[in-house]
Amino acid sequence: MRPVIRGACPTEADGRVVVFKAYAMARGKLIERLGECCSYCEVHLDTSLAIEHVQPKKPPGAIANDLVRELSWDNFLLACTNCNSTKDNKDVVLDDYMWPDRDNTFLALIYKQGGLVEAAPGHDNVRATRTIRLVGLHKVPSVNDQENEASDRRWNNRREAWDIALESKQNLFELDHPKMRDQIVLQIQGFWSIWMTVFKDDPDMLRRILDRIPGTAKHCFDVASGYQAITRVLP
Repeated sequence: MRPVIRGACPTEADGRVVVFKAYAMARGKLIERLGECCSYCEVHLDTSLAIEHVQPKKPPGAIANDLVRELSWDNFLLACTNCNSTKDNKDVVLDDYMWPDRDNTFLALIYKQGGLVEAAPGHDNVRATRTIRLVGLHKVPSVNDQENEASDRRWNNRREAWDIALESKQNLFELDHPKMRDQIVLQIQGFWSIWMTVFKDDPDMLRRILDRIPGTAKHCFDVASGYQAITRVLP
């Protein structure tokens, strides 16, 4: 899961902080800051990318929306239909989970061949596991689901992205040239974590991948160690 920097709330031309009268008004600025990718599964979407409320705008049991949560820039991320619907309106204690705008979520999750995602071992394992289950990144379609073209294709999309990244790595091995490296990076629109994983031993490619999608928290990767993931420290 790509760690991101959402940044402070946008401001007007005169410097005043933007007050969103409806949360949908923030979508353009979020895409500008974070790119056209789901903040959780990392799928790239030109459309159907919704504003995701980290803490639900209507907490369970409430009779009306919590306007602070509904309109707060700091409560916004971007999500695809599947991640959004799986997370639903579950009320969450932020510190019980890992979040792409607060943690180095790439360090906490492991991406494997076959489109699989699991929590990395270590002290954040429990929180990472909760996060995976919160948005359904652990889901792998059954045989029947696959035959019936299941609407949740996140697993299959990750599997396909992994295969493309591996093929690109092999092509680079056979013809290592700056223009080839440029061309490979141009393919990357979503599934950033898969590309980072496949090219984990190539610091130059990691640098290029880190620069590819807006909003990536590049300070979560140590230049001196070849852009390896490190624990995130919030400003």
